[in-house]
Amino acid sequence: MKADDAKEFKELKNENALLKKLLAEAELEKAALKEIAKGKF
Repeated sequence: MKADDAKEFKELKNENALLKKLLAEAELEKAALKEIAKGKF
């Protein structure tokens, strides 16, 4: 693996981690909104 490939891989890993975090936060918010909509807050 060349240095450029390693750098790109690291950047993609970081981006992937960020996207996973954002998705998890969105899923939590969606679940909370569903509970509020049911009146279970």
